[in-house]
Amino acid sequence: MPFIAEIPYGVYWSTPCARWQGSFANLHSIKFAAYVAKKEMAKRNIDPKSIDFGVLGNTVPQQHLFYGLPWFAGMAGLEHIGGPTISMACATSVRSMLTGAQKIESGLATTAIVITADRVSNGPQIYYPNPVGSGGTGLTKNWTLDNFSCDPLGDHSMIQTAENVAKEHNITTGQQHEIVLRRQQQYADAMADDKAFHKRFMSLSFEVPRPNFKKITGQIDGDEGIEESCIDGLVNLCPVLEGGSITFGGQTHSADANAAIIMTTAEQAKDFSSKPEIAIRLLGFGYARVELAEMPKATVPAANHALEQADLSIDQIDTIKTRNPFAVNDIYFARETGVDVMDINNYGCSLIWGHPQAAMGLRSVIEMIEELELKGSGIGMFAGCAGGDTAMAVIIQVSDRGQ
Repeated sequence: MPFIAEIPYGVYWSTPCARWQGSFANLHSIKFAAYVAKKEMAKRNIDPKSIDFGVLGNTVPQQHLFYGLPWFAGMAGLEHIGGPTISMACATSVRSMLTGAQKIESGLATTAIVITADRVSNGPQIYYPNPVGSGGTGLTKNWTLDNFSCDPLGDHSMIQTAENVAKEHNITTGQQHEIVLRRQQQYADAMADDKAFHKRFMSLSFEVPRPNFKKITGQIDGDEGIEESCIDGLVNLCPVLEGGSITFGGQTHSADANAAIIMTTAEQAKDFSSKPEIAIRLLGFGYARVELAEMPKATVPAANHALEQADLSIDQIDTIKTRNPFAVNDIYFARETGVDVMDINNYGCSLIWGHPQAAMGLRSVIEMIEELELKGSGIGMFAGCAGGDTAMAVIIQVSDRGQ
């Protein structure tokens, strides 16, 4: 049974992904997201007063984040709306979508903006006071790097979770590198014809503002900082961890970006949409948590949960997108579900264009919608794992509104 909430066609956007310490490194992620949202809503002739709820997804704290969604909304010209700020590591996007859909489902809102934003660059350095510590000294933490390198439940890094799955399921370095090369081919399809696929949801060339957002400091033509691999280069790489299988070529890179989707009722979706004849329906959501230090496994039970809610089987899914910080993720997912690992993640994925955390899943969902629209119709699923050995999944149908 579909949710009440629909996604109007074309009423979503994403910035390019900029490799960390790149063009977006000095832009406050929440201010940047509000700056972009204001421009993109104006571009689509969206009346801010037609939106009555908001959800902000963010995983890397920024100054004044305490005020969260209401602060973003005020800067974006949406001073009349409120809503929560959600942080669920790399499952933040889907959790934020579910929150927006549930609000509409309950009748407490009619139109919700879901905004996701992160600046992994220049993450905060946190000091926790401890007056009773030795010499009164507290604890310090690098929010980004320390969280990547240590899950406090098991004192292991994120890459170690992927190595655990690779070892348990005999996933070799060579197999991982084959996936990297295939994902690059798929991303090249999005770059064809002067980035025609990206221009369906991304404003290009993208004007980069100064940190005060009053003037433009330059332009980027698309995703920034992507390093193209070749088979000869990959073969010469050594595993990152001693005795492991994952090389730097077999994993993604951190990035900065923001992305947004607007949800509303079916009736209002026709008014918002650039193609009213298209219906984009939410069919199901899934959540899962697996055993400690096995993070890449979590996408499979999350996907199965979403399929169960949507009353579908995996062979009824026309396109699949994944959050794949490691090539290991896609190999495991394909083996467990029976899908062809070479046929998922068409037009790109986070393994190639980067990992802007909160915004990562939302961009993937947007790309999935556009792929289905190009096909004429179909059902798509996005599934992505997250820190804490968790994952979330969402299933979306794109069809003619008359169907």
